Amino acid sequence: MSFSPQTKQKISIVVNVTKVVFHWGFIPAVLFLGFRKGADPGMPPLSVMNLLWQ
Repeated sequence: MSFSPQTKQKISIVVNVTKVVFHWGFIPAVLFLGFRKGADPGMPPLSVMNLLWQ
């Protein structure tokens, strides 16, 4: 199966954009999900200051 040069270029662009989005979005997504879940029982509450301070 061979693709035309335009199709190869479009696939390359999509792959590159996906890499950039994953690279810059992974850690913020993990932090967002962690703050959304909240702290476990018996642990201090989560805040941005706690994240930056420790």
